[in-house]
Amino acid sequence: MLIKGNFASSRYRIDLREDGLPDRYSQVNGFNFGLNFKYVLGDDEARYGIQAVGLRTDFKTFNALGVAVEQTENTTELAGYFDYKRQRGRWIVNPSLRIQYYSSLAKFSPEPRLGVKFKASDRLRLKAAGGLYSQNLISANSDRDVVNLFYGFLSGPSNLQDQLIGPDGEVQEVTHSLQTAAHLVGGFEFDLTERINLNIEGYTKWFTQLTNSNRNKLFPDTYEFAEVPESQRKDFIVETGRAEGVDIVLKYEDKLNYFWFVYSLGNVDRWDGFRWYDPVFDRRHNINMLASRKLGKQAKTEFSARWNLGSGLPFTQTQGYYQPIGISDGIDENYVNGNPIELGIVYAELNAGRLPVYHRLDLSLRRTFKFGERIELDANASITNVYSRANIFYINRVTGERVDQLPFLPSIGLDMKF
Repeated sequence: MLIKGNFASSRYRIDLREDGLPDRYSQVNGFNFGLNFKYVLGDDEARYGIQAVGLRTDFKTFNALGVAVEQTENTTELAGYFDYKRQRGRWIVNPSLRIQYYSSLAKFSPEPRLGVKFKASDRLRLKAAGGLYSQNLISANSDRDVVNLFYGFLSGPSNLQDQLIGPDGEVQEVTHSLQTAAHLVGGFEFDLTERINLNIEGYTKWFTQLTNSNRNKLFPDTYEFAEVPESQRKDFIVETGRAEGVDIVLKYEDKLNYFWFVYSLGNVDRWDGFRWYDPVFDRRHNINMLASRKLGKQAKTEFSARWNLGSGLPFTQTQGYYQPIGISDGIDENYVNGNPIELGIVYAELNAGRLPVYHRLDLSLRRTFKFGERIELDANASITNVYSRANIFYINRVTGERVDQLPFLPSIGLDMKF
């Protein structure tokens, strides 16, 4: 039997300050403890263990209307798992069970999973896997950000609505604040030659409950606004969704050369209780190619190139502009002769537009030097965006100014190990 134990403690904090906007911050303090056991029984293998996690999250941001969204939460998670890998002839069967208890939420989550692989021939292997999953700690990036510079995190927010209306009109009761999903993956591996391997996998994922910041919040969640619909006063909302796709991986490898090609086709849709929409990370097509070659008699120098092409990500288009009138004096405001206080923007449907295609080429050269038996120095030089492709970063909605991502960018670095 092999026994492994671990204990870790961490602290993460991020602050974002922007001119004319409220400050945002997120802090996560946490620890985790685990014991893992591995037992070998001939060709079979059993793994089991326990885990304890404690987290404290402190989070504050605001929505598109400038209304504060904040949370301070302490959570504790306890988990146990059992994983058994059974190999008989051409079959490998890998059932497992994870039992998760979220004590601060008083939520018990059993999560069965199963993986199967069948060796159809010396070159062809078929495989499939599926399971149930849950998660408490979630990222809370705003889909109103042009680019995600603020990576905030929160845990199991309690400020959620009690019900979610599904796309078919069916009402779903919200009984907990976890994120839950069911995954199903299937595919095959085929060795075209001794050095060339093809791997194709298709997947589908059902997100039975997701948590997101409430972009529709207009009022604070206080007693005086108790009659206002939850969708306009809760900090967070519950969503559902689905994802489907296929990944094609072609790999070649020998002693000096390595080539890796991946094509991914995917589609992600979310339902927020009002509409279906594409989240900001939904990239329909994505291609990655990586090639590297080791040089010299002792292969201490390595040259590599990476090219990436991706179809445009979703964004919310600007539909028009208007001049809002101030209402600081309430019903006594002189809206006929009053002056506009700022420029207002009329947005189109949420993430209905697509940005232009993205692509770039990166090159790198790395050389390893050894000083004695215990000191190793890696020197590297690289060029990002070799042909200086003008990939869009964002367009200022007011001025129409376009800002692009990094142009041709050389860099050098040293990495010493001892």
